[in-house]
Amino acid sequence: MARLRGLWHAHIGWAFGPDPRGLGRYVRDLRRSFALRLTSALFPAWVALGLIVPAALGGLLSGTWAGALTGFVWGGLVRMFLVHHVTWSVNSAGHLWGTRPFKSADHSRNNYVLGVLALGEGWHNTHHAFPTSARHGLRWYQPDLSYYLIRLLSLLGLAWNVRLPSAQAQASARQGA
Repeated sequence: MARLRGLWHAHIGWAFGPDPRGLGRYVRDLRRSFALRLTSALFPAWVALGLIVPAALGGLLSGTWAGALTGFVWGGLVRMFLVHHVTWSVNSAGHLWGTRPFKSADHSRNNYVLGVLALGEGWHNTHHAFPTSARHGLRWYQPDLSYYLIRLLSLLGLAWNVRLPSAQAQASARQGA
């Protein structure tokens, strides 16, 4: 029962509780950002747009109300449901199933399914072992679309100070090393 309660909390239960004590200590720079505060304040508008735009496109492209309804359901509701649950699964399933190639002080796992579905964030053990790394899929067989985007932004001069763990850091953090 305790494991199920923990799974629920890790997946979505945390969203129903108060902010953790001391959270402000970790997010000072985020709270100072006007753009991030504005984006957060406009959250209801982003949700509404995420439902209205697919419905409008479905209606315009098909010329029918059925197309609008289909766009609303599949492009809006189902898309939001799936994206949220994949994201939340990184913290729940990503601590239960998968491999632990690196030492970490928790039960985080690298999970291939989540690695693909969460665009690289499912390499959760790697994230916990190297929390400042922009790349979590460190092997050729671990796709990490988030990192590929960060790398592109870096090449365009739009991201900087991109950090990656050195080969030495990876070797010393390996399980059994």
